[in-house]
Amino acid sequence: MSDRVRLSVFAVALAGLLGLMLWGFAGLPDFGHYRGPYGEILNRVAVPERSTTDVVTAVNFDYRGFDTLGEEFILFAAVVGVASILRTLRDERTRRPDDDAAGRHVPETSLPVRITGLGLVPPAILVGIYILAHGHQTPGGGFQGGVILATALLLTYLSADYMTMRAVGPTWLLELAEGMGAAGFALIGLAGVVAGQAFFENVLGKGTPGELLSSGTIPLSNTAVGLAVTGGFVFMLSEFLQQALTRRRERRRRRGARRPA
Repeated sequence: MSDRVRLSVFAVALAGLLGLMLWGFAGLPDFGHYRGPYGEILNRVAVPERSTTDVVTAVNFDYRGFDTLGEEFILFAAVVGVASILRTLRDERTRRPDDDAAGRHVPETSLPVRITGLGLVPPAILVGIYILAHGHQTPGGGFQGGVILATALLLTYLSADYMTMRAVGPTWLLELAEGMGAAGFALIGLAGVVAGQAFFENVLGKGTPGELLSSGTIPLSNTAVGLAVTGGFVFMLSEFLQQALTRRRERRRRRGARRPA
């Protein structure tokens, strides 16, 4: 197939895709005219039934908690896959990296960057905990709070180095958080079955809407997902950084073996 034919096929396919998109957009309702009876029903019943003022969180962790369980284990499978691929040379010793280029000096992180980065760590932790703990009251929850908490550890790496981040968040602790979060969310779903009701049935006391201790199992689900997201994201970052150091040391070893005696 010539280049001209390939270009023609690509142009036709692109035009067909754009046509389908325009056709789909043409069927959308006008702005401000919502056509979703499912959403209208939830807006009407979520507060009295689940004592939560955030209907989206009620959907994620209660009404359709089984779907969220699938999303949670997609993340879990991705973390396990990354670790399985990158963990190939675990018998080497980890130490601070140096640059491969001969005669090139790699400067340390500057003091202003260190101070700014480390100064942002406590606010990031507080905001992450707040978003996680109030997910059943305001927009947020375990996924959003977990990402913010993972950012706090990332700031530690950016303002210092990889070894400092490993000291603050050791690998075993990240693995524990990821495993406990994923398993805990599944066990919360099983609590409904143990109580003789449906899977992910909200079997705890609902409390008063707007209060921190309310909404039954929803805050527990938020916490479990927050643990899994925090541990998963930082664990994957740690594995990538660990592999970068391992490959750098391996290249140095091969380079030294090729040098004449």
